[in-house]
Amino acid sequence: MKAVTWQGKRDVRVENVPDPGIQEPTDAVIRVTSTGLCGSDLHLYEVLTPFMTPGDILGHEPMGIVEAVGAAVPDLKAGDRVVVPFQIACGNCWMCLNSLPTQCETTQVTSEGMGAALFGYTRLYGAVPGGQAEYLRVPQAQYGPIKVPEGPPDDRFVYLSDVLPTAWQAVAYADIPEGGSVAVLGLGPIGDMACRIAQVRGAGQVFGVDLVSERLRRARARGVQTYDLRSFDSEKELVQAIRDETDGRGPDAVIDAVGTEAHGSAVARLAQQASALLPRRISGPFAERFSVDRLAALHTAIELVRRGGTISLSGVYGGMADPLPMLTMFDKQLQIRMGQANVRRWSDEIIPYLTDEDPLGVDDFATHHVPLSDAPHAYEMFQKKQDGAVKVLMRP
Repeated sequence: MKAVTWQGKRDVRVENVPDPGIQEPTDAVIRVTSTGLCGSDLHLYEVLTPFMTPGDILGHEPMGIVEAVGAAVPDLKAGDRVVVPFQIACGNCWMCLNSLPTQCETTQVTSEGMGAALFGYTRLYGAVPGGQAEYLRVPQAQYGPIKVPEGPPDDRFVYLSDVLPTAWQAVAYADIPEGGSVAVLGLGPIGDMACRIAQVRGAGQVFGVDLVSERLRRARARGVQTYDLRSFDSEKELVQAIRDETDGRGPDAVIDAVGTEAHGSAVARLAQQASALLPRRISGPFAERFSVDRLAALHTAIELVRRGGTISLSGVYGGMADPLPMLTMFDKQLQIRMGQANVRRWSDEIIPYLTDEDPLGVDDFATHHVPLSDAPHAYEMFQKKQDGAVKVLMRP
């Protein structure tokens, strides 16, 4: 089959690889019909290269048609249409039963000290072949795949794999009071969708911050009060502008949907780049022990949120030596929640919104649809924010 493989920093290729098959009774194999390109994939493209191996199959946002199922998968059959969550979880362990499938005790990558295995996402999360491919082996298929109806196009449902539950959890963790205010930092796919979800869940004021014109335009078209970072000379000016809209206090909650890709510390960027240039046998340990994120967005969130407010982190951070302003965080009495989205925890709440009325705007959420063979160009375009690329879907 054809699959998108990682070969090095900013080097992805579509190659022929062996077809997957049933290996365990709890497996399924699906024929992928749509698969997303995620902002998290860009971390693999550039930042997290020490944890990658040439030939790794990328991607964690797939949906498709079931081709085969193992003997211990009673609720799926060939021909079912399913979305596959990005995490792999059993549904039966203590963590899963307590709505934390990203911490699944059956698939935890204990050798790396990490949580549940993820599709297509480095050795830290199990080095499981990903979904940017023609076919995908799905472990723990007795729990993971979400069956969806025939009829509507893939765009209606594919975001259940990651974008929708990640944005939903970001809003839920933000704990916005009814009629309250929230600022979303970063209007890529997750931030954009978080704004939409905050609106339908009753937020009174939704502010969106970015520096990409197309992203700002999309959010503004849906009633978000947007702020272009390029219009401010300093963080303080931006913070004051939003405080002026919230009685001088700042928003009740801030969602950081940027993560380590934030435009910020040149020193941190150099450290990320340096680790990627080291020999493979030492680059991984170096990055694990000494990596420092670019924390511009997180520092802005801490400064911006009102006292006693909540910060919700959905952007991916990977540093182990990140300096945080603990005095400010303590003095402002902040609450911070974060983590990978627990997809099956939220999917039943989200599905009622995936109707013909399309309140979340999923049907036209993608800005680009490309064949799988165009993956190298799609990665470059998305990484460089070219051609108005906000969300890319690939079709094998």
